[in-house]
Parts: sequence; C-alpha cells; structure tokens
Amino acid sequence: MKLSRLFLCLAAVAMLLTSPSADAGDKKAKVLFVTQSKGFTHGSVRRKGDLAPAEVAMTQLGQQTELFEVHCTQNAAADFTKENLQNYDIVMFYTTGNLGIDEAAWEYFFGTWLKKKGHGFLGFHSATDTYKDYEPYWDFIGGTFNGHPWGSGSNVTITVHDPAHPAMKAFGKEFEFKDEIYRYRNWQPEKVRVLMSLNMGKSARKEPYHVPVSWVKEWGEGRMFYNNLGHNEATWRDKRFLDSTEAAIRWVLGEVDGDATPNPKISAAQEEKAKADTEAAKK
Repeated sequence: MKLSRLFLCLAAVAMLLTSPSADAGDKKAKVLFVTQSKGFTHGSVRRKGDLAPAEVAMTQLGQQTELFEVHCTQNAAADFTKENLQNYDIVMFYTTGNLGIDEAAWEYFFGTWLKKKGHGFLGFHSATDTYKDYEPYWDFIGGTFNGHPWGSGSNVTITVHDPAHPAMKAFGKEFEFKDEIYRYRNWQPEKVRVLMSLNMGKSARKEPYHVPVSWVKEWGEGRMFYNNLGHNEATWRDKRFLDSTEAAIRWVLGEVDGDATPNPKISAAQEEKAKADTEAAKK
C-alpha cells in the first residue's frame, strides 16, 4: 500500500512538472513604449514626474489587464537596438522627429523582428510625425503628418468602417471625440485597412479629402496598428480609447482575430464623400 501511494505521489509530481503551468499560460507580453520627441513635444508625453500621462496610462492598462508589462523610454537610440528588441513582443511609438535610431536596428526591426508571429507595432498620434523623410518608416506606417486643420479643441465625429474589428468595438459605428486630427501625405490606402475616418459631413471644418483616423496592416506574420487619437491628455483617460488599445494589443499578439486586408475602396469612397460634403457646404 505504501509503495502504491508513493507511486501515485510521484506520478502526480511528474504530471505537474510536465504539464503546462498556469504561470506559463499567464506570461505577460513585454512592451517597449518609446515616447521621445525630436520635434514638437506633446503634453501627453511630457514627463512631469517619473512618467508622462501616456506612459502612466499604458503602465496602468498593463497592470489592470495583466496582459503586458511596459518599459517606457525617451532614449530610442539606446533602447531601440537589435539586441534590446529581442526582449520585447510589442513596440509602441508616441514620438516626433528623427530619433537617432541606428540603421542596423531599423533593418533588423523591419526585416526580422516585426515579421515574427506575436510581434507588432502600435503607433499613436504623432508616430506619423516621426521619420517623415525616411521612406522605409513612412512606407511601413502608411502615411506622414501633413498638418492638423482640426486642432486639439475640435469636437469631431468619426465613422468606424470595420466595427467588427476588435480594436474598433469600443467605439461602435460612429462616435464623437475631442482631439487633434491629422491629415496625411504619402498616404497608401492600397497597403492598409482603414478602420475609421473623420466624418467630413459632420465636421465644422470641411476639407475635400479623405482623413483616415486609424488603420492596420500585416507585416510578415507581425501586425501594425495606428490610431491618430492621443494628442489630448484626456484621451489617455478615455475608456473607449483604452479599451480599443487593449483590444489592439490582443490582436497584435494573436489572441483575437481581426481582418487586416487592405480596403482602398473605402478610402476612395471617403475621398469622394469629403469632396461632396465640402461642395454641399458652400451652397
């Protein structure tokens, strides 16, 4: 009897050692959040203490969801390196200008790191006002900053084109928001899936062109998500924005499904709609 009990105990221990543990399944993703400014410094990434508002928001989101851990840096040249990127699953940018990143790091990022399944990039607001003259970057992110006719005090209406995408479910089919909205040059609708755009017909200021607000794309087996919102500090406390960001992270990690097929017809249709809305407002 004693031998039988001993055998059962040993078998139970063996199962615990060889079976996936709860801790292994709960492994948190590692995020490198770059908030360096080599151009205009937004209040959302201006450090008033140890961390800036955007950094606080992402750190707390990671803790509350138990989904990820964040390392915040305002020294991209030191932290965005081939060696250090290997410690992370996701890179986030809320940045401006040329950050002094080594060319070898960019080559590794685009050519190897980002193509791996479970790896991804999240860009917020002025991530499109970063490396505007470095074609590999703007070709990757999809467009570059070309002014903001809708300033930080603008109340805008945004139309969601893919409400089924995990990162859009928090917003519904249409919503109002107070934030600064960019327009873009080097816009490449044939390479991205537009998730939401400015509704020009409901905008106080009307311009005859499409203004995308958020989009996604795949890069090898990696994924990229961009959201123009984030200029205002209040945005980083907005539940819809935070829920969207959490869902985008889960999408990048492959935890949830979401279509990233380019939809240039949406962009073309929004371009025509913006022209019609602008002309109608003149009458």
